[in-house]
Amino acid sequence: MAYRHVVGPRTHVFADLAALMAKATPIRSGDRLAGVAADSAEENAAARWCLAAVPLADILARPLIPYETDDVTRLILDTHDAAAFAEIGHLTVGDFREFLLTATPETLARIAPGLTPEIVAAVSKIMRNQDLISVARKCRVVTRFRNTIGLPGTLAVRLQPNHPTDDARGITAAILDGLALGCGDAVIGINPASDSVQAIGDLLQLLDAMIQRHAIPTQACVLTHVTTTLAAMERGLPVDLVFQSIAGTEKANASFGVTLPLLTEAHEAARSLKRGTLGDNCMYFETGQGSALSADAHHGIDQQTLEARAYAVARVYRPLLVNTVVGFIGPEYLYDGKEIIRAGLEDHFCGKLIGVPLGVDVCYTNHAEADQDDMDTLLTLLGAAGCTYIMGVPGADDVMLNYQSTSFHDSLYLREVLGLTRAPEFEAWLHTIGLTDAAGMLIQGAETPLLSAAPDLAA
Repeated sequence: MAYRHVVGPRTHVFADLAALMAKATPIRSGDRLAGVAADSAEENAAARWCLAAVPLADILARPLIPYETDDVTRLILDTHDAAAFAEIGHLTVGDFREFLLTATPETLARIAPGLTPEIVAAVSKIMRNQDLISVARKCRVVTRFRNTIGLPGTLAVRLQPNHPTDDARGITAAILDGLALGCGDAVIGINPASDSVQAIGDLLQLLDAMIQRHAIPTQACVLTHVTTTLAAMERGLPVDLVFQSIAGTEKANASFGVTLPLLTEAHEAARSLKRGTLGDNCMYFETGQGSALSADAHHGIDQQTLEARAYAVARVYRPLLVNTVVGFIGPEYLYDGKEIIRAGLEDHFCGKLIGVPLGVDVCYTNHAEADQDDMDTLLTLLGAAGCTYIMGVPGADDVMLNYQSTSFHDSLYLREVLGLTRAPEFEAWLHTIGLTDAAGMLIQGAETPLLSAAPDLAA
């Protein structure tokens, strides 16, 4: 079905829904690379006007990738909640934007199971940045393992203590630095330099020993491939969260060595360990705009819509954490600070609206046209939007992955400026060990058993 929009003497024709959504997307380098972007600002505006008039029911009825050829499409449609969709099914995309801007948090939670990723991607394309922030702020997605993440007025931090050689003392030093600055309530998560089960097991035991020894109300994760984590669980190693990078098409997931049955197997295995004390949300997923394109698995669909489809995959497994590594893939997909900022707000909005506990790795690679001031802007906007969690990297410079992210100090800034607190159980623990005062502020020069034990923590 073709779509048409008249602008003065010219008529813009969009061959199908995929083309319309791609042309309506705010311009970014990845869509240009894929050959699906609008050719001009006029065509982009015409596509947005045209998309605003499309009924949500039409989007549901016209899968962008055929049901028969893609398991993500099958997952989206087979798990769709028709009763939840009925509340909004009569609306157009433009009407849905107006609905979202006035909806209550309770309403947004009620309709979430009825939303497909294509619907949330479509409405995001006609929204301003302030719209994305306003609606996402009202979305409540709360998850639990050893603490409670996503409560209103909170901001969690993944403590990311990566080391280029997986050196135990270097990792321990970074963890202590992060804990001393009040970070680590989302997860203490290591990107390993090696993927051998032995190396992964050493890191898992290091993290588990630290958490158990000091009764830290948080969870650990070594961000290795899901098959390696399954092997670690089979050996009885202490696995809290199962990590995997995921994407929005079957072919893109295959490029990661992942299938939906494999994710289901890992989810069931992790739940059976019963390591959570407050809940059983035990999956951790990472995504990023451009991953399907880089795998030649995009099916002619714009990268932001495919990113939203990855959130539909995540939603099925009730994850504790999901984050978009928004600027990590590089300027071929998000060229500069403006594109990264917009993408970060889109991803957060789409993930939270669909019911996923979305965090953002506010980041960029060193060859992108972006700098730390751009990241400060995105960080602050995400804080206002109610972002679930961000990254805490020593000095904001990851020495293993070689990219720029956010530091432990950045979370202190954001919490102070916006009045945000940590996960409540983690906040209480910091106060109990003497690192923070009753208001949650760090105590300068605090002496605690945690810090005094630093020399032998990696032994």
